[in-house]
Amino acid sequence: MADGTPVAGMDAFTHLGDRVRAALSERGFSTPTEPQRRAIPPLAAGENALVLAPTGTGKTETAMLPVFDSIHRAEDRFGVSALYITPLRALNRDMRERLDWWGEYLDVEVDVRHGDTTQYQRSKQADDPPDVLVTTPETLQAMLTGEKLRKALSDVEHVVVDEVHELASSKRGAQLTVGLERLRNLADPFQRIGLSATVGSPAEVGKFLTGDRGCTLVEVDAGTNVDFRVRNPDPTDEDERLAGELATDVDIASHVRAIRDIVAENESTLVFVNTRQTAEALGSRFKRLDAPIGVHHGSLSKEARIDVEEAFKSGEIDGLVCTSSMELGIDVGRVDHVVQYGSPREVARLLQRVGRAGHRRDAISEGTILVDHPDDTFEALAIARRAVAGEVEPAAIHHGSLDVVANQTVGLVMDHGEIDARDAYETLTRAYPFRDLSEAGFREVVRELSGNRLLWLEEEADRLEKSGGTWRYFYANLSMIPDEETYEVYDLSSRETVGTLDEKFVLNFATPGETFIQRGEMWRITEVDEEETRVEVTPIEDPAGEVPSWTGSEIPVPAAVAGEVGEMRGVAAGQFETGGDRIAVAREFLPRYPGDERTLTEALAPVERQVETGAPTPTNDRIVVEGQGRTVVVDAAFGHEVNETLGRLCSALVGQKTGSSVGMEVDPYRIELEVPGRTGPSDVVEVLETTDPGHVESLLELALKNSGTLKFTLAQVAAKFGALKRYQGQGRFGADRLLAALEDTPVYDEAVREVFHTDLAVEEAAAVLERIQSGEVDLVTARELTPIGTGGRSSGRELLVPENADASVVETLKERIHEDRVILACLHCTEWTRKTKVKRVPDQPRCPECESTRVAALNPWDEEAVKAVRAGEKDEEQERLTERAYRSANLVQSHGKQAVVAMAARGVGPHNAARIIAKLRENEADFYRDILEQERQYARTQSFWD
Repeated sequence: MADGTPVAGMDAFTHLGDRVRAALSERGFSTPTEPQRRAIPPLAAGENALVLAPTGTGKTETAMLPVFDSIHRAEDRFGVSALYITPLRALNRDMRERLDWWGEYLDVEVDVRHGDTTQYQRSKQADDPPDVLVTTPETLQAMLTGEKLRKALSDVEHVVVDEVHELASSKRGAQLTVGLERLRNLADPFQRIGLSATVGSPAEVGKFLTGDRGCTLVEVDAGTNVDFRVRNPDPTDEDERLAGELATDVDIASHVRAIRDIVAENESTLVFVNTRQTAEALGSRFKRLDAPIGVHHGSLSKEARIDVEEAFKSGEIDGLVCTSSMELGIDVGRVDHVVQYGSPREVARLLQRVGRAGHRRDAISEGTILVDHPDDTFEALAIARRAVAGEVEPAAIHHGSLDVVANQTVGLVMDHGEIDARDAYETLTRAYPFRDLSEAGFREVVRELSGNRLLWLEEEADRLEKSGGTWRYFYANLSMIPDEETYEVYDLSSRETVGTLDEKFVLNFATPGETFIQRGEMWRITEVDEEETRVEVTPIEDPAGEVPSWTGSEIPVPAAVAGEVGEMRGVAAGQFETGGDRIAVAREFLPRYPGDERTLTEALAPVERQVETGAPTPTNDRIVVEGQGRTVVVDAAFGHEVNETLGRLCSALVGQKTGSSVGMEVDPYRIELEVPGRTGPSDVVEVLETTDPGHVESLLELALKNSGTLKFTLAQVAAKFGALKRYQGQGRFGADRLLAALEDTPVYDEAVREVFHTDLAVEEAAAVLERIQSGEVDLVTARELTPIGTGGRSSGRELLVPENADASVVETLKERIHEDRVILACLHCTEWTRKTKVKRVPDQPRCPECESTRVAALNPWDEEAVKAVRAGEKDEEQERLTERAYRSANLVQSHGKQAVVAMAARGVGPHNAARIIAKLRENEADFYRDILEQERQYARTQSFWD
């Protein structure tokens, strides 16, 4: 395929007309940048092209100068000549400002259209179309159905898709590819131009963009233009002082200080973080230090985002803590340096972020990755090396997503009023993600749409026609982004709105008593008001010792990155085994990886301890299964999605074998399972060694039926098929009822496909099983938990319940709780305490010293609560602990051992125990079922943080 390189010595700008070259001189463009040099000649010749080049190298002008030249030279202009499509409205604003000058100089009218465009402006555009229209994928959907706009769009000759990597891996992008084919039904063949900073599979994305009609690839390697440093700051005396000032630990203080110093050393610095909560937490610390650093993320209002962008651009502030939205080229002026706080998790993400720096011709983009945890350090080093080498992850295109087929079939009916089913099918399958859509599959979707009254299927004529629900459905579903209701979070103490929670969180998690973090603070839910879509909360004044019920899920780490971390561990372990010390081993890595001696030495500590204990080291080709008590850890360096797949498989099969729920927690290097009694590492090893790799997909689909993930995805997909309303009752929808109703429909098929595509890696996991069973991957066990096995990051937990789990589950739960230990403490005389197993607690606990029944039942690690009760004058923390102890004692005094049992369960404190006990039941088993449900809720809801 051509790379667009012009003949030696030939200036790319000579391919443009006199007026455009005059504009270039006026604008100060003397020589073309590398992407302009290579891409303008094929673009000026009308070829389709995908231009991949670092941010700040003039990609917009690369695409638009040939487009402007073509429009300027045209003798007659009637409708819209060019569409410039961006994934963000904020980018529309920037593009309009950036293109206006060229438009005015070349007498080419440029305008913007998106969801906020006024009705007056829309009418004006329909009556007098601009030459260039900057828009979003969703607005294109609406434009394709308007009578006047369809006429204007019939003259389109060029379509530019900016940040194409962002769309290629989403359903929005799959929808856009069909939208472009619908546009193709209106217009003559038009030129397609894609722009991106980096893509891991350029040829595939080129096919995505063009419908596999041929695409010139112009790729300027981003890795040759970047310089990374991975650092774990060494705490200083100043950090000790800062830690006290910021009320944090010294390691966090050292990172805050390092960021502050980097910002001070540069004129303009972007500080990227992986979550909005981290952005807020860092921002609050910089505010306390009075540092000139702002915060930018998607939960802020549009006005607040624009204000901070302008402040950064003008130099009013020197740094900006930001999340992924700032990856996409929003104009904030020149950026000198980029800090990545924590591992970026993916190569593409790091290149996209650090590529924001050094926006000068041929300047190097400089980035610092600040790390702390050993996993983070190895991961960041691997990602940085891979970024320089250009080893970028491939785009995860949604092939054959049936809810997009449904959405776009209705769109085609809206375009034409009525359409031959065969014509609709042919339009859909011209789009690259749907090239393999079978006719039978398409007809199943059509029948589902007809049954939901979104269109009318005329069977005899094989025609699709509008029905009463077509118009309403289409305009309510212009976007493939799931339409989730938002709940206001309302602080009862201050009478202020804290923020918002999405519907998925509220439906699956939000019940009174649960705790979560928002805006960097911890909150306890008091009430959920369904009618007002409001969650009422109170602040937890001192969250020390309080574990949030809801914690964050991580950006998935790819298998290739995790595998390199495993390889690094293996190399280090080999050197430790032959007597190497940490400093010497660290120095061995420095020529290959962009770290420093101190950072690598710290990260190597767990590997060194692993070797010292004599335990096998998990690597890219060795899995170590270890266990202690009811915890089994599978050390497997295969990345998030493969480990999630293997973890679900082990959970389902061990759960089926024992009839008990199995807790699961996954990170890129470990699968942690909480198994029932009399189960251990050997049971997990058996699953890995004996499961037929060819059965992985079917086994997982069976397991998914009992997961909240599938049920929630099913509801979202059902909404895009117009099916949800048929099954909604009062208030919350019945997920189990919905599953039963839709199981044999394309709605269910798509929900399963999406979960497999987004969360799992079935083929890769099956390949791991094949490698285990062939001996290519070693599978070994350790006698107890090892330093590496216990060193993971928490990433969310979900209990997977086998279908036969009932009586045996209740019995296992009862046995576990009765074997757990509690502290009994008399709150009357405050002298007597005893640590004992739950099974040894009498029906009515009583103090042997004073005979009082006012006895608290506390967790084994809760000695501080006992000390707080005995204290004279109490601080706020002791008051909180004392209050909790008295609530426990009141419950034990009223309900005896039943209260002790309830409070010994995981995630069940006095508040939830009182709710469980208050229910009227016919037998003891129901009491334990209620406890089990609370434990499941506690475990399940940890995966809903975004």
